[in-house]
Amino acid sequence: MDAAIVPAWLQLMLDSFWPLLKAGLAFTVPLTLLSFAGGLILAFIVALIRLFGPKPLVLIVRFYVWLIRGTPLLVQLFIIFYGLPNAGIVLDPLPAALIGFILNVGAYNSEVIRSAIESIPKGQWEAAYSLSMTRGQAMRRTVLPQAARVAVPPLANSFISLVKDTSLAAVLTVPEIFQAAQRIAAVTYEPLILYTEAALIYLIFSSVLSAAQTRLERRYGQHAVFTEGQR
Repeated sequence: MDAAIVPAWLQLMLDSFWPLLKAGLAFTVPLTLLSFAGGLILAFIVALIRLFGPKPLVLIVRFYVWLIRGTPLLVQLFIIFYGLPNAGIVLDPLPAALIGFILNVGAYNSEVIRSAIESIPKGQWEAAYSLSMTRGQAMRRTVLPQAARVAVPPLANSFISLVKDTSLAAVLTVPEIFQAAQRIAAVTYEPLILYTEAALIYLIFSSVLSAAQTRLERRYGQHAVFTEGQR
């Protein structure tokens, strides 16, 4: 297109689109994937402790969940990155953001996993025990596959929310999408255009993930119907 007939705001969006998208691919996506994977592992461990652990550990993980769910994510990130150096613990921006997101995802998703496991009827446990399964085998072979179908929608929503929450890593100077938009806006003095474009990129990511979530839920739903039909 002829630069003379392209509006200045549109030209700015075209020029900045790749830097913002590159920041998303290089930092936002990996940060989201690593945070969710680590948080999911932590959530599973916490959920199992809540359900089957000894009382001292149960009290510890309940306090952890209460603390994380009761405080803002932004404050948690500030404490990890800006507060811990006062205690002699200095972290780079990306590891600090990763730790903060993992702790946050772990606390919230532990409740999702715990509720999903508790939603499985006790008769399923009894049926597994009647086949001489141990509790671990019953959990792995009977309970978890059914609980996974229950947990998929809320876990998928959590993942999509995490994509957007990674914008908070900008306050730790992690060069993800929003931080890249801030840098360009500081030079061009066009914050409205740059922040709107950043929001559109987040919207694209979220829309793609929402479509994938819908397909995943349909697949699990069809699998559940097929399984019920085989019984």
